[in-house]
Amino acid sequence: MPVTRLMPTDESADLIELTRSIADKELRPAVDEAERNHAFPRGVFRTLGRAGLLGLPYPEEYGGGAQPYEVYLQVVEEIAAAWAAVGVGVSVHALSSFGLFWAGSEEQKRQWLPGMLGGEMLGAYCLSEEHAGSDPAAMRTRAVRDGDDYVITGTKAWTTHGGEADFYKVMARTSDDGGRGISCFLVPAGTPGLSAGVPEDKMGLMSSTTATMIFDRVRVPAERRLGAEGQGLPIALAGLDAGRLGIAAVATGVAQSALDLAVRYAKERETFGRPIIDHQGLAFVLADMAAAVESARATYLHAARLRDAGQPFSRQASIAKLIATDNAMRVTTDAVQVLGGAGYTKDFPAERYMRETKVMQIFEGTNQIQRLVISRDLARS
Repeated sequence: MPVTRLMPTDESADLIELTRSIADKELRPAVDEAERNHAFPRGVFRTLGRAGLLGLPYPEEYGGGAQPYEVYLQVVEEIAAAWAAVGVGVSVHALSSFGLFWAGSEEQKRQWLPGMLGGEMLGAYCLSEEHAGSDPAAMRTRAVRDGDDYVITGTKAWTTHGGEADFYKVMARTSDDGGRGISCFLVPAGTPGLSAGVPEDKMGLMSSTTATMIFDRVRVPAERRLGAEGQGLPIALAGLDAGRLGIAAVATGVAQSALDLAVRYAKERETFGRPIIDHQGLAFVLADMAAAVESARATYLHAARLRDAGQPFSRQASIAKLIATDNAMRVTTDAVQVLGGAGYTKDFPAERYMRETKVMQIFEGTNQIQRLVISRDLARS
């Protein structure tokens, strides 16, 4: 059943209805086959872009939708409720565009942002390395200045849209000064020396391509560096605060779909002469699932409203990511349990929801890292 939402404006309410319409017509009919065949849904991203849904949190002057983050995240949740991999992709695209908006010069923003936000281009985010996931300051990928260019050499692991994207936001080391020696670059796909490894064979999100990106002396003009040398890690971390809210919204969308499926099944399936939802033991499980979904939604919306008000929200973003993804894991697991043996088969999407949710406790910073961020912020306060 549709989520009841309190949207801040009539325009934002219309955006939710537009998103639901696209989800019903374009996403839900296609998700099962795409997941089964590991088919990357590039056409879906173009559809979302042409509808104005890929650039919602960015200003209109750069081709965005000028919507507050609380609206953008609820759109992402609606998309993810229909197709988790696409919801993740929308969040990753917004994260990939963030560095240019946050640290780029006015000339850079006017030159590149409209194309990135208009729907024809799709972004990827290159931060993690095989040995440097939760510790990005340990990265080894290096960018060496050579005249008017930088030459980038190294590899980036776990790149969502790896090999499919049109541009890559890349963090690379420009000096040996630890976390202060990292810079940020906007690298176009097709640049000589840039290639993708074999896509990862994952547990879930089968239609979302994840691959290692290989930088073999990739030459990038210096004008494609975002911000000053050494500013790359602050750019990455600032983007991750917002990216964590995107994943919180995605996880909440998947959990909502799992809850809806479980409730429908519990109303239709009968044991001992009555629907199983009438049995208190199972009804209480459903009640806990509903409480988990709604608390996750409230938590990410609180963090988003702080961001929209220009207040610090880093701790709240980590809390939202932690709560929403842990809750989603529990809700999707319970959905499989409610369906019983049927939940363990591919006849119902419950097993897919469960597989998709697991990685949400891992990417954009593991939930153990979120606890570290939260506790450190408490120590400083």
